[in-house]
Amino acid sequence: MRLLREHGWDVVGVARREDRLAALAASTGCDVFVADVTKQVDVDALRDYLADLGPMHALVNNAGGARGMGSVEESSVDDWQWMFDVNVLGTKRVTSALLPLLRRSWTPGTSVDILTITSVAGYVTYEGGGGYNAAKFAERALVGVLRLELAGEPIRVIDVAPGMVATDEFSLNRFGGDKAAADKVYENVQEPLTAEDMALAIVGALELPHNVSVEQLTVRPVAQAAQHKVIRGELRPRLP
Repeated sequence: MRLLREHGWDVVGVARREDRLAALAASTGCDVFVADVTKQVDVDALRDYLADLGPMHALVNNAGGARGMGSVEESSVDDWQWMFDVNVLGTKRVTSALLPLLRRSWTPGTSVDILTITSVAGYVTYEGGGGYNAAKFAERALVGVLRLELAGEPIRVIDVAPGMVATDEFSLNRFGGDKAAADKVYENVQEPLTAEDMALAIVGALELPHNVSVEQLTVRPVAQAAQHKVIRGELRPRLP
């Protein structure tokens, strides 16, 4: 959001926590709207608010998260329910509500964009990832189907799948607030991705010429070759 503002975009930030939105608005000059994407009434109110603002050229679906690392057998159904409601149904609610606004905003020689932050967890399964894998596989399927359904319209449907991104909350929430467990995920990993790295990828995809569509973009730190292969320690060339 900060980078979009720096690039001259008018931005509306949407989230549940009003205090954080207020701080973001104060530091970037963006507009904000308090909403929970798991509540249809909030999404409907967001749609009406945006409709009054004028043309809308891009939607970035970023709501999501993981809870728990239990096995399929032992993990919490409530955790699975939360992950599906936020990652999958939240994306569906917002996309369905705002797609008509995007269509009406299109002008010849341009595109409008629906960019969704999925995850590499939507491509490869791993032990302890059952609920999150299932939710992200479903979200990725939603994006893929949407792209097919919108074929013939000047609407780019973009799937950005991050790998290891070290942010303040993702792993902490996943491990129920256990900071030691959360920190261990990134322990001795050279330069995991940051939120700023992901912002560069997102803005880059949105600002490509209107006839160029990045359908699927996987973004990992160099230290992460795959879900199961993370190099811990210094990265060095293998010289003869």
